[in-house]
Amino acid sequence: MADRNIELELFARSHPTTALQGLLEQLEGDRALLEPEALPARSRALDGLERALGLDVGDDAERARADALRGWLEALDRALCDGLREDLRRGGGGAGLLDWAARCFIAETETGEHYDPLDELVSGVLRLPAPGDEIGALAEEMVFYQPTPARHVFDLLRRLSLCADDVVLDLGAGLGHVPLLVAACTEARAHGVEIEPAYVASAQACAAELGLRRATFACADARAVDLGQATVFYLYTPFTGAILRQVLDAIAQQARSRAIRVCTLGPCTAVVAAEPWLAGDARPPSDRIAVFRSR
Repeated sequence: MADRNIELELFARSHPTTALQGLLEQLEGDRALLEPEALPARSRALDGLERALGLDVGDDAERARADALRGWLEALDRALCDGLREDLRRGGGGAGLLDWAARCFIAETETGEHYDPLDELVSGVLRLPAPGDEIGALAEEMVFYQPTPARHVFDLLRRLSLCADDVVLDLGAGLGHVPLLVAACTEARAHGVEIEPAYVASAQACAAELGLRRATFACADARAVDLGQATVFYLYTPFTGAILRQVLDAIAQQARSRAIRVCTLGPCTAVVAAEPWLAGDARPPSDRIAVFRSR
């Protein structure tokens, strides 16, 4: 897609009117964009329109056509998200979301920590309230928050095969994407621990709006929470150094009394892989969620 965008930009600069006209003719004639499963194709089409319009190419009539087409494609995506969201609100569960992830995305071949159209779909379904601008400064060794890419979350849900007896504890949950999707798509309970109050408030509001009662959130330091109920721990490298060490030692204490799983994404994976009380890949990839089991 990056190469296609570069080609479009170079062509647009040398053929400003023709590039937008050609793109419009291509997209307006593509009836497949009407299909619900065409979210990835619509995402690429919207990217192309955004780039072309940003280059200020085409005449007024063509730019008006492009704006109208963009609005039409965005309306199709909203309708898709509205349907999935209403299913959740009515207690229908996340079968639609799981089906979407299974039919349209292959997590095994999509490594890396970038985002893709599945994140747009999840965002449109959850509609998390904006946390505002009053976000506190991070303490030393705490890592700037970014949500786990949705394809990795659905990949993890498939691999964990969670049941009603499971409790997923997300340490450094941010806006709560992982607990919310766990509660929406499985029978497990999920609890997110996050030190930023604005993030916690947003996650709680979303869970309440969608009726996801199995997703709960607490504003707390991960070093000071009760770990006793969790069967699965998730960390998207929320902290490093001494904080990570202290949290891992606390989780290790829990592993002495029961079987647990520890799931990680990002740089902390290498640290967790070296823990002698955990079993897993000796060199797990840092750009896909790694799953470790207590020995």
